Amino acid sequence: MENEKIKTSRASQTRDKIEVKKVWTPPNSLDAPPAPTGYRHQWIRAEVLGFNDAKNVASSLREGWELVRADEYPDTIYPEMTEGRYAGVIGVGGLLLARIPEEIALQIDAYYKKQNEAKEEAVENDLMKEQHPSMRTMENESRTRVTFGGTKKS
Repeated sequence: MENEKIKTSRASQTRDKIEVKKVWTPPNSLDAPPAPTGYRHQWIRAEVLGFNDAKNVASSLREGWELVRADEYPDTIYPEMTEGRYAGVIGVGGLLLARIPEEIALQIDAYYKKQNEAKEEAVENDLMKEQHPSMRTMENESRTRVTFGGTKKS
């Protein structure tokens, strides 16, 4: 009789599910959709204090960023620019969502990292110059004298 026992899979057995309490968090006005695989998202400034910042948007577009349209994410609702030049683009309070291929983003990161390292090295060399006795130092030897009209009477 024992051979006739029917085995049931573990998946078919039910267990009481423990419900995890939801934790409230304040809404984030800069929530953005996840970037597609191989891309990176970033908010770029399109407006400052009510004035258009077309120069910043144009330079970002020249770097390789492209604006993200809300209709690319039909299943979710994200804040969208409704009028003007950027109508249909995901945007909040003067910021526009943009994406760039990850390989270009990594090149941009490397470029700015190199720039930063060069500046740090220049500052360190300048400080070392002040500490090392054999290094020539620059001193301000100019003298300023202020006089107010006429000759001085004694």
